[in-house]
Amino acid sequence: MLELTNGDWSLGGRPSMRGVSGMVAAAHPLAANAGAEMLRRGGNAFDAVAATAAALNVVEPFMSGLAGAGAATFLRAETGEVSCIDFIPPAPSGLKPAEMDGAVAMTGPLAPCTPGSLAGWHGLQSRYGKLAFADVLQPAIRLATDGFPVSPFFIVETSTSIDRIKDPEWHRIFRPEHDWKPGEVLKLPDLAGTLEAIAKNGIEHLYGGELGEKLASHLAAEGGVIAMQDLEAVSPAIEAPVKAAYRDRLIHVPPPPAESFQMLLALRILDSFDPSAMGLLSAGHLDTVFRAIRIAAGLRIKHNRCSPKDAMALLADVEEYVARVSDGKPVVGPTEKWSGDSDFERDAPKENTTSMSIADSEGNMVCLTQSLGSAYGSGVMIPGTGVLLNNFLNWTDLNPASPNALQPGQRMAMCLAPSISTRDGKGVLALGTPGSYGILQTQVQAMVGYVDFGLHLQAAIDMPRARLWDGKQIYLERRVPHTVCRELSARGHDVTLLPEFSWRAGGMQAVSRDPESGALAAAADSRRDGAAIPA
Repeated sequence: MLELTNGDWSLGGRPSMRGVSGMVAAAHPLAANAGAEMLRRGGNAFDAVAATAAALNVVEPFMSGLAGAGAATFLRAETGEVSCIDFIPPAPSGLKPAEMDGAVAMTGPLAPCTPGSLAGWHGLQSRYGKLAFADVLQPAIRLATDGFPVSPFFIVETSTSIDRIKDPEWHRIFRPEHDWKPGEVLKLPDLAGTLEAIAKNGIEHLYGGELGEKLASHLAAEGGVIAMQDLEAVSPAIEAPVKAAYRDRLIHVPPPPAESFQMLLALRILDSFDPSAMGLLSAGHLDTVFRAIRIAAGLRIKHNRCSPKDAMALLADVEEYVARVSDGKPVVGPTEKWSGDSDFERDAPKENTTSMSIADSEGNMVCLTQSLGSAYGSGVMIPGTGVLLNNFLNWTDLNPASPNALQPGQRMAMCLAPSISTRDGKGVLALGTPGSYGILQTQVQAMVGYVDFGLHLQAAIDMPRARLWDGKQIYLERRVPHTVCRELSARGHDVTLLPEFSWRAGGMQAVSRDPESGALAAAADSRRDGAAIPA
């Protein structure tokens, strides 16, 4: 009988995309192609990421938008250094947390944080790109003007938002009452006009100009608190990443107040184990990974808003947590926020983010994760502009009793974790995913599949994944053998099965580089509309 090794497992129906001239992996094929178009025109990864992000504003409007927020980790070939850019602006200066609850933070004029995505796209591209910013917006303008065929994913996200979102402008633009069919074409002329104005007038059109005035006045009329002074103060921060070794590579993610150090903590703990010796998708493999993830989540909550120096100190000494994984006693604890009141049904609307990974032929690599928060964000659209506001405050801790409670003007602690891995100083992997606090869990699971089990990139992303919740609850894709699920339950996990491929377990995109040959491989998640496109 043929004995299969870990490397023989495919676990998915499609191979990784391969090439040498550049690669874009994003949450929609038309957006990935927009980025690849910039590479074909002589641009680099920074031009491509801005074009991809802007195009997602059009074709993935429920996840992406210029009035969203996010972060990126990137490697510049010129210097060999890895850096991060944080374009999650501080909480609005007029924020009144004591007057807010979960419902107010999810939908309506009080839910948005100050828009940061447009400034983030421009901050990366204008510093390090080769093309004009107006040029990288052209694919998005073309898609918004000509329209694009809607997908089943668009239909589900739009139809399921109808009860939550009452904004008349949103209903006018996206027509959720319409019986959408896959392949019908949606045009967004108002958004096209806004993007054209930005291409002509620069990002000041939003951050102090006409669009900003429309946004601030509309929110003021609706009871919101984002003011022109908040928009004018937006300034994305270039920062040094936090980093940790895992096997033979160094993994870099955004520093605090980003919560991405949880991902590094889990990997640092797992670095003391050998999952590959336990067998792929065995109870031993999954139990060990889940225990490490839950311990790391508790540490992230306990040390939320720590300094980058303190995060690095936490990563340096994990001996106690390695012992806790090994002791066999069930690990029970929170995975979301300090308040510990989250569950699948309550927090499912937060699983709406997008991530893209890009590499060019010069050696630059970028991983960018951005979001509107929930599907279609706050549901508030600025009339006549096509601009949809985020609901990022729904991700923050507004519980006044929490030590992590958000204050006006304070930088927000967010769970986005775009990552760049290096080996011997060379970029070898850009990997990121959406999924709220699941981001910090599923990226660990894919990394173990890719690094420890030797799966090719697409298979590592397609591998069955789990989403851990507060307490001992785990939602697990049902492709895991039933005998393994029973054993996990016996080990103290409360297992509930998801469909075979569930978009609730993220929508991961990744690009790898062979440091010797320069060959690129890219993979896009089968759980959503993702695609990997070569230059």
